[in-house]
Amino acid sequence: MEDQKNSLQEGVCLRKETMPLSTDVCLRKEKVQKSSTAVATTIDVHQAIDLIQSAGYSYLDVRTTEEFNEDHVAVENVLNVPYIFKTPEGRVKNPQFLEQVISACSKDVHLVVACQGGGRSLLASEELVNAGYEHIRNMGGGFSAWIENGLVTKNSKLVDL
Repeated sequence: MEDQKNSLQEGVCLRKETMPLSTDVCLRKEKVQKSSTAVATTIDVHQAIDLIQSAGYSYLDVRTTEEFNEDHVAVENVLNVPYIFKTPEGRVKNPQFLEQVISACSKDVHLVVACQGGGRSLLASEELVNAGYEHIRNMGGGFSAWIENGLVTKNSKLVDL
């Protein structure tokens, strides 16, 4: 593994499918200073729905507004605060993300944080934990896992039997 790491060129980004949530690994020329960051707890979609239905958790969707408006989970307490915006220059972190969450949710609120696949929500969850939120759970697999597990969305077609 060390030889493999040393043979990679600096500045190259890799998608590591063997890591949880298809983590992107980037090697950069500049040294990255490690900060003391808290780690957010990641749960699966079934644990998330249990927390939402029985433990009073709200659902924070950190996808773009466009993604959210296209379809989202059908739960009572759902909030959309984008963590990343799509711009002509590419993806850019929402500079007011933390501010917007703080204005909508007190730090004692219980939140399941999710995006489309789990990557953005993990970053958002860690930022919230570092800001003092204590009851944050990242939903691994994101909205895609929600759909794959047949859970109800705003646009679900319900069939009467």
